[in-house]
Amino acid sequence: EEQLVESGGGLVQAGGPLRLSCATSGFTFESYCVGWFRQAPGKEREIVGCIHSIDKSTYYADFAKGRFTISSDNAKSTVYLRMEAVEPGDAAVYYCAAQYVQGQCRPQLVFHYWSQGTQVTVSS
Repeated sequence: EEQLVESGGGLVQAGGPLRLSCATSGFTFESYCVGWFRQAPGKEREIVGCIHSIDKSTYYADFAKGRFTISSDNAKSTVYLRMEAVEPGDAAVYYCAAQYVQGQCRPQLVFHYWSQGTQVTVSS
């Protein structure tokens, strides 16, 4: 059974860094994408970016380019989202999600496997 367990959220000071982790397990095929999403109060969920499990190619939403980095450690079956210079607007519930693919990861991909979500709160 495919599972994603997220960790690393909490309170972060504005301007500081934050890293979220997403531990994956149970994926029976090697080729899948792991995406990071966030949802702020009163707003729709939006994709932050995603990474391919094999070639580690990445996609980032425009707002995430430059401050957000998605990486993976296949030996640990873990995907990371690192945020630099966190801003109050980054406060949200962050989710990781995964989906099997045969090609590249794309933002239009429909993800079927989701983590429980973790709250990120930014203090100014």
